[in-house]
Amino acid sequence: MVSQDLLDILRCPACVRNGPDAGLLDLIREKWLVCRDCDRKYPIRDDIPVMLIDEGDKYRDVPVEKLGEP
Repeated sequence: MVSQDLLDILRCPACVRNGPDAGLLDLIREKWLVCRDCDRKYPIRDDIPVMLIDEGDKYRDVPVEKLGEP
């Protein structure tokens, strides 16, 4: 499980440059981080968020309700 302290500081790497409140992430089913601004979806594998823009791009068009196991 990803700690709340880590979740509090993580931001979408594609959006964070847009300001301190940009790129906020929502935790979905303990398996995904979803950017509120760009809708990139970052998987969490073995309790480690994979925060690579290319990885987030893979799932950008997948609706949250259709996200499966990363």
